[in-house]
Amino acid sequence: MTSLPNSRKTRGTMIVHGPLAFDAGDVARLTRVLAPGRLIVAGVMARTAAEEQGIPFECPCAPPSAIIRDMQKEMLPYLLNHGKTPESGRVFGEIVASRLPGDMGLVHIETSSDIIYVWNGGDREFAAALADRTGYALEYATASPSEHGKMRRIRGCRPGEPVFVNGTVIGIATAETAVIESLNNMISAVSGLITKPHGIEKVLRQGSPDLSTAWCKSGAVRSVSPVSRTRVMRTGRIAVIDHAGHTIYDRIEGDICGVLAVGDDTTAICGHICSHHGIPVFGVVDDDADGIVPPAFSPGSVVVKTLQERDDDVGAELARLVTCADCRWDAWVSEALGLLGNRITIAIDLRNSS
Repeated sequence: MTSLPNSRKTRGTMIVHGPLAFDAGDVARLTRVLAPGRLIVAGVMARTAAEEQGIPFECPCAPPSAIIRDMQKEMLPYLLNHGKTPESGRVFGEIVASRLPGDMGLVHIETSSDIIYVWNGGDREFAAALADRTGYALEYATASPSEHGKMRRIRGCRPGEPVFVNGTVIGIATAETAVIESLNNMISAVSGLITKPHGIEKVLRQGSPDLSTAWCKSGAVRSVSPVSRTRVMRTGRIAVIDHAGHTIYDRIEGDICGVLAVGDDTTAICGHICSHHGIPVFGVVDDDADGIVPPAFSPGSVVVKTLQERDDDVGAELARLVTCADCRWDAWVSEALGLLGNRITIAIDLRNSS
């Protein structure tokens, strides 16, 4: 068996993308086998999965390609991914490799297929040592340059699943490849996608995205339920997350006693992550969910469904109630429900379970 070098630097840096590598047990197993010098997590749900398993990690809140670009070659970075299918896993590695400088190849461990890809002239000796230790096959591959311009192909889709741009669902896939185009400050479907106009509107609120670098994916964000934690604080600040669930980790540190989440998918993501942190959520939805994560909410949570108004408008109204740094969550929830009156129905009420 080929031995991996012993120093912290030369043992390599494992960069894990997505929660499935944790949920499937890949990370726990491969960290024992490979003993990486560092473990870096890329992705919001991957961070949640890592926290649940108690595995020490770093999380720079950047995509894998940016993390690898910023690393020294002697740190021997390698990507660990578990795609929803072997093909989508390979596609993801190709995308990451295509975004690296021309002289920086990529070593990519794809656990959905037990293959180690060496993209664009990556470190063959190191990849061979990883393959020897894991028993995985080696495959040498070349990634096409990143797509430029205003069109983007999102490959590895399954018909019927949601398609995301920068964390927001913009439509439902109808083919294995969804092609979208950005033109005149608008995003439209070229093929393989039924668009959700309200989702596209949400993306464009942040400005017309550069589709060549935007975070695009399809499918569920996570497929397993979170490990729940008992409620932590009843008084403190309330964070407002408006159609941007992927930003939640930037907002829930410190003295947070609750989260106001606006939007169906945002409420689902916030509920999932906050359940693990013991933070209740007040979710405002208009029944447009895409089932991107299993439902989960911490005690003290409430989810309301608007009857005739958009969740955006009701959420903005409630956000104006978040005025102090020392709110009592239960009292704030009662005030919010009183303000909304018969304009909503209560879909989830966990106030008596806290």
